This record gives sequence, C-alpha cells and structure tokens, in this order.
Amino acid sequence: MKITHASHLSNDELTAELSRLARCEREATAALIVHLAEFDARRLFEGPGYSSLFKYCMAVLHLSEDAVYNRIKTARAARDYPVIIERLESGALSPTTVRLLAPRLTPESHEELLAAASGKGKRAVEELLARRFPQPDVPARVRKVPSRPVASAVEVAPAVAPAPNTCPPVVRGEPLAAAPPAAAGAKAPPVLPVPAAPRPVVRPLAPERYEIRFTASAEMREKLRLAQDLLGHAIPSGDLAQVFDRALTLLVADLSRKKFAATGRPRRSRGQSADSRHIVAEVKRFVETRDERRCGFVAPDGRRCDERRFLEFHHVIPFGAGGKATADNIELRCRAHNGHEADLFYGPGKRRMRINGTGSGTSPHSESRSRPLGGQASTDGGRRPANP
Repeated sequence: MKITHASHLSNDELTAELSRLARCEREATAALIVHLAEFDARRLFEGPGYSSLFKYCMAVLHLSEDAVYNRIKTARAARDYPVIIERLESGALSPTTVRLLAPRLTPESHEELLAAASGKGKRAVEELLARRFPQPDVPARVRKVPSRPVASAVEVAPAVAPAPNTCPPVVRGEPLAAAPPAAAGAKAPPVLPVPAAPRPVVRPLAPERYEIRFTASAEMREKLRLAQDLLGHAIPSGDLAQVFDRALTLLVADLSRKKFAATGRPRRSRGQSADSRHIVAEVKRFVETRDERRCGFVAPDGRRCDERRFLEFHHVIPFGAGGKATADNIELRCRAHNGHEADLFYGPGKRRMRINGTGSGTSPHSESRSRPLGGQASTDGGRRPANP
C-alpha cells in the first residue's frame, strides 16, 4: 500500500478523508475477525507449525498481543452472535468492548446487552457490566511484588502490516473451541527480560464500588503504615480504603485551594488596578463553579469539550487586546483549546510555544506568558471579538 502525503488536502478534504479511512478500517477489522474465526475453525495454523491461533497471529500476521487477544475473543463471540459483525462495521462496538461483553452474552440477552453497550467506550462498558453483574468487594491487602532478573537485550516487534482498502467477503462457520493465549514460540534467552510495569487498575466491581490496584514504593508503604498508626483511634481496623479516602480528601482540598482559590471562608477582594492581568481569587472561584471545573470550549456544532485536566484560565478577549480579568471575560480552557483560541484570534501558527509540556515560554507574536491555574497570569488566546 502506497501512503501519499496529506499536506495538499484542505481542512474539509482532510476531515472527509480521515472519516473515510476510519470507516474502511472498521470494515477491514470486521472482515479480519470473520476470517480469523473461520481460519481457527479449520485449525489452519497447525500446518505451518503453530500450536494456536494466538501464536500464528503474532508470528505471521504481525499483530500485537492486545490486538490478537481482542480479535480472537471477538471472532468466537461473533460466530455465535453474528449481529456483532454489523455493529463492528458501524463503529457501535469495538473489539475491545466485545471482548468485555463476550463472557456475559447469552442467546436470550445478547441483543439487549449489545444494544446497551453500543456507542460506549471501554470504561463505560465496564461500568455497564458492573451495574448488571455486580461482583463482591476485593479484600484489602498489601503484598510485596516479586523481583525479576534484568534483561541483557530487548527484541523489537515487527511492524504491523497495513490493512487492505477493500474488505473480503464475510464467511460464517460453526462455533469454535477455545484457543488459549500463549507467548510467541521463540527460544527463551538465557536471561529473562523485565516486563513493562503493570498499569494501575481501576475496575468497577458493582454500582459505586471499584477495585483500585497499583504498585507502591517502600517509602510510600512506610507512609501508609504511619497513617494507619496515627488514625488508629478513628480507624481501628486500619482499613486501606478509609485511609486513602481521608488522604485524598485533604489532597483535593489543598489542590483546589491552590488552583481555584477554593475556601470555606471566602473574603471580599481588595480590588486591583483596571489594567492588571492578575485574576483575583473571587473571579477564580466564580469561574470554577460556572464552568464546572472543565473546559468551556464549545464547537460550532454545539459540542462542549469535557476535558478536566491541564485546565488554564483563558481571556475571551485577550489581555493584549484590552481584555480584563473579570468574571465575564475569564473562562476555563484545556491546554489544547486555549492554544486553539489563540490561533483563532492571532491567526494560525501564532500559538504559544510549549516547552517540555509545562506551558512555559512564548512565541514572538504572543503578549502574555502561559501559566498553570495556580499562577497569577493566564494565556492570551481567545475568540476574536466582534469589535476588537
């Protein structure tokens, strides 16, 4: 497949082409899953010398472990419930969400459950399953993670082959026997490689109940023990969930005070000069409440950005164009949309420079510094006013 450069496309053409390619990828993925199911049913991986479809896909098709696992689970579910293929092609479901749903699908409930999960991402589907199939709370525990030997070398995985532009015909077949996942069948090196650090787990178990699991340092473990001891009178059991809840309550309150001037005893502002770019605490608190601690950018089609991280105070009319640090002129923006607003006002390419993702630094065309929410100044990007 020849990949051509996309720089010659207009914005509208690029958007349309991206949508077309995404649709083709969904169709190609659905066709791949159907063919994987039939390939597995015929056990065609055994002839070339592979003991499972998982190993064959890793070694021959050059798919990643996550991609293979999701697609095999989806293929087996789709053979029993072909409606899955239609939802994959439309984008209502993905291999990841089907893999989560597969153990819960039954001939009686699959239509309703698939419909309820349509259009949802991984986290939303996990929440859906937790509500419908609640699990008991996990026991609180602290255990030492076993150490592993250090690797002398790490192999580089081969590149993923591009998906075809056209989709092959769909093939149906009989239900498959389970093929257990296994690692690629290469000779083991004399020294085992160190696996990547496991991602922290935040998994819904039941409505309003979550399993949270992560790896802590010895120093953090000692702090936890000290907190349990100091809270012995209030939490005699030393319950980890209650200890962390108290700690996070204090942390969130402290961060809210620093970023949004949040306080239970607000005082009236002493005022400031009309030309000051400083955002007073009273304005910060008002903007935080009004914008609900999330980005206030609204797209032309009415969709509001729901980002809650990397928020910045944004001048609707930039300070450099006479905008004041008032509640009417200050809004919350995520870092991306604050820069986008700067492009809209100053023109493309005039976005503030970002150094190492810290938000510091300016471009030659910007008249203000970009600081985090806790700082005294805000960025100058903004929508172009009707009468600048």
